Amino acid sequence: MTPLHIPTYGIVTLGGVVVGLSLFLWDAARWWADHPKKRFSLKALRRLAPTLLCLAYGTLLILSAGGIIGAAADWSLWGSNHAGEVGLVYGFGSTSPDVTRTHQLALTPGGHAVVVLATVVLVAVASRRGWRWDLVRPTLSGISLGLAKSVAGAAGLILAPVVSTLGDLVTGLL
Repeated sequence: MTPLHIPTYGIVTLGGVVVGLSLFLWDAARWWADHPKKRFSLKALRRLAPTLLCLAYGTLLILSAGGIIGAAADWSLWGSNHAGEVGLVYGFGSTSPDVTRTHQLALTPGGHAVVVLATVVLVAVASRRGWRWDLVRPTLSGISLGLAKSVAGAAGLILAPVVSTLGDLVTGLL
């Protein structure tokens, strides 16, 4: 149980991974089609950066599944799991097994501080000229993929120790 006694879900199914990958591939395919010639120029990569940053942010949110913000991420994961299961089971006749990593990564208190700061920055950027809904899709994608034990969940394996160490260094905990 979390300190606020909000129950956590913390399980990702194949359906959740399919939803997360679908959300990411939507943005990646649009970016690819919008830049037919110089895809790896600085200008083209700059257009992809918000998507990748929001994907990383969503991954960090699900790795800090505690408190009110963590519970919102947890409920988003639960919703993507069920939406993906509906698509796989009823749409294609498949199953949706559990694909959660066997060992969970936990952010340190400094890592949670980085997530708080990233939330402030994201809200400031997303609400600058009306709400930017294009940043929600990659964030939900990161939430759906952050706990996966496959290559899709590699961001969680990389981000958790890096962000925790960075947060501990900046806040003086290390």
